[in-house]
Amino acid sequence: MNASARIFYVLSAFFALAGVAYVVWTLGYEAQSLANNPSGGAPTGLEPVGTVGLFLTAILALLIAFYLGRIHKSQGGELPEDRPNANIDDGDAEQGFFSPWSWWPVMLAGSAALLFLGLAVGAWIIAIGAAFTAISLVGWTYEYYRGNFGR
Repeated sequence: MNASARIFYVLSAFFALAGVAYVVWTLGYEAQSLANNPSGGAPTGLEPVGTVGLFLTAILALLIAFYLGRIHKSQGGELPEDRPNANIDDGDAEQGFFSPWSWWPVMLAGSAALLFLGLAVGAWIIAIGAAFTAISLVGWTYEYYRGNFGR
């Protein structure tokens, strides 16, 4: 986590510098456009959306870096990313159990597609998609309670 915290500290500094550069650039652009066209209208001032977005992104990256640093201090453990002698296999985590021959995820994807088709085409298709979605969710949840794989 220490490496991740450092990366977010660097990102925070980058976005803060980019915000300052954006403010300077927009004010310089406005001054140049007023000098070229004096009757062009009232000055608009600082462009607020990009300025606020860049500075809030810097603050968000700083918050994430602070959080990761505090978690690293409280846990005290080293992740494989923090050790220079770590192997790639050291970072592999348990991915969970997945049914190798299950057709329920395919049916759930098809029923979700039917739901979204109902949003685009007609509301009556939503009812059919919702019924298939409910059947698919129940079937996928309880597939190991019946049939060949029942326990």
